[in-house]
Amino acid sequence: MKSFSTLMGKQTLLPIIHANSVSEGLAIAKAMLAAGIYLVEVVLRTPASLDVIKALKAKFPELKVGAGTVIDADILKQALDAGSDFIITPTISKSLLTHLSDCTVPVLPGVSTASDILLAREFGYSELKLFPASLSGGAPFLKAMAAVFQDIAFCPTGGINNHNQQEYLALKNVFAVGGTWIATPEWVANQQWSQITQACKAAQV
Repeated sequence: MKSFSTLMGKQTLLPIIHANSVSEGLAIAKAMLAAGIYLVEVVLRTPASLDVIKALKAKFPELKVGAGTVIDADILKQALDAGSDFIITPTISKSLLTHLSDCTVPVLPGVSTASDILLAREFGYSELKLFPASLSGGAPFLKAMAAVFQDIAFCPTGGINNHNQQEYLALKNVFAVGGTWIATPEWVANQQWSQITQACKAAQV
């Protein structure tokens, strides 16, 4: 199985799509594609989320679409049935990690403490999401963890924005950053799709 970072390729931005409808999700993804984005995470936080994943897979076959906010076996099954190319969790437990061990697509487990990192490592994971990054010690925490867990790489999300993303990306144990700042609720509500395209372009410079 490919690793999550391999799936991302040269893309160092993990754009997060929070959509309240299929049409909204399609418009956000189209704006991201216009910026050269070919991998997105759809957070499963709205009733439309699973349908958004299915629609994106059908409409944009060149786009890798993953499911975020996976917290139990039922949601995991629904996400995989929807055609998710990868799975991302906000946190972990032994039970969740056990279910994820049978997953046939790349998984990025979410951690927020050193003990979380160790638990995920014991289950064989070497790439993790730090979430919420800004409330879990941020870049200084990741810098400290690099000395302890030298074989672990991170994709921090939560509190990442255009002002601090480079601080994270400068760390040797960070392969990407994720966030919603490139598709704010205001832009989506006002259908300012060009703003999303511009923000995604700026985030990849």
